[in-house]
Amino acid sequence: MDLYLLRHAEAVARGTPGYRKDNNRPLTKDGVSMTRRAAKGMRRLKLEFDLILSSPYPRARTTAEIVADVLGAGKKLKISDQLASDGDPRQLVAELNRDCSSPGSILLVGHEPYLAELICVLIGCRSGTALTLKKGGLCKLSVDSLRFGRCARLDWLLTPRQLVRIGRA
Repeated sequence: MDLYLLRHAEAVARGTPGYRKDNNRPLTKDGVSMTRRAAKGMRRLKLEFDLILSSPYPRARTTAEIVADVLGAGKKLKISDQLASDGDPRQLVAELNRDCSSPGSILLVGHEPYLAELICVLIGCRSGTALTLKKGGLCKLSVDSLRFGRCARLDWLLTPRQLVRIGRA
């Protein structure tokens, strides 16, 4: 299985009037624009997903919707509470194993530090390892048999700027 992890793009700052709760902050206009350009980079890389699973928070959900739109994969988009900032990564892995009978390529869209911690668990690096997924950054893992623990290989980690450049090439 190819497992891709995408951090949401730039969102409205915490504490912005009207968006005091962290779980309702949307993407900024720049975040929407950058996501669209990064998704074009994904399309140029010929990425296709059998499932796109997103956090329910607006900033992640909108990021996932833009990617799904650019890649023509709108029907493959689903929401998982386990990808929210306070989600349970063990339950996420169980959900993926339960709901993906023949997994090929899955995109997870969520938040930091959740995604970096999940990557570390799956590739077997120590807790506290300095792995950061930038806003709009994309990581690819190869997984033979998904489980909570070391089961994956880190293939690559791209910054949003790199994705945008690929989309322009």
